[in-house]
Amino acid sequence: MRERTHLESQIENVRALEQGLQDNVDLITLGEEEGDEEIVKESEKALNKIKAEAERRQIESLLSGEADSNDAYLQVNAGAGGTEAQDWANMLLRMYKRWADARGFKVSVLEMSDGDEAGIKSATLKIEGHQAYGWLKTENGVHRLVRISPFDANAKRHTSFASIAVSPVIDDSIDIEVEDKDLRIDTYRSSGAGGQHVNTTDSAVRITHIPTGIVAAVQSERSQHQNRANALALLKAKLYEEELRKREEAMAEAHGEKTEIGWGHQIRSYVLHPYQMIKDLRTEVETSNTGGVLDGDIDLFLEASLAHKLNKAE
Repeated sequence: MRERTHLESQIENVRALEQGLQDNVDLITLGEEEGDEEIVKESEKALNKIKAEAERRQIESLLSGEADSNDAYLQVNAGAGGTEAQDWANMLLRMYKRWADARGFKVSVLEMSDGDEAGIKSATLKIEGHQAYGWLKTENGVHRLVRISPFDANAKRHTSFASIAVSPVIDDSIDIEVEDKDLRIDTYRSSGAGGQHVNTTDSAVRITHIPTGIVAAVQSERSQHQNRANALALLKAKLYEEELRKREEAMAEAHGEKTEIGWGHQIRSYVLHPYQMIKDLRTEVETSNTGGVLDGDIDLFLEASLAHKLNKAE
């Protein structure tokens, strides 16, 4: 039923574009016959909007990977550099939360480790919404910030790094087998901002998959049992994403391509000083609207990187 609803929605969107195109072409013809330049200008303006929407829908229609329609886990980790890097990780966390909120997606914080003085050391979000993973999967990688540090009394320029890892939430159609003997499960006390957010029991759970070293930690619930179930689901998602990555690398090698899939490479640079510029290093797409991007307006980069990735695959 979910697939049917999605398909019906897609068909309605295409038909709406077709109808809008036909209506505005007819209006232009009518305006030219009657010498009404205002109608012609308004219809041409509407056609430009239809063109932009059609291009966006075209990219969206390419989200056809086996997990693209799934919800997503998004993990932020601060790089080396102490408070500066931890503050940058928190800025990225805010950026993705705002992007998800603008799309009407549901955002849950599964785990968060506060920074020593400010920001965060790490955090894991669960983002629920149609094609959340498909849109965010190209965000895997290292994000670099250049700015005048608010934590430096000498107002010197600093460079900070944080990494993003995105995994698809596993649904019932995907079966990932994990053996108990391959897991190490640790419990610890949840950390938080104080008051009701601080647990007095060891309810937080960290699960390590010994063969791969992949780790999943969850502390969002007061129940250790529930946190354990959520951590296991997150671990399975990470294992599945790793398998997808390996397949993609194998496909690229089979076609003789060099690939930078994974999250060990720098994908985007955010420069706030001495000039304002954010540039994606894979697609060369850039913008000087740094404030808008850090407030969650990242569709420009998501669409470009998705199109770039799909074009390479083709």
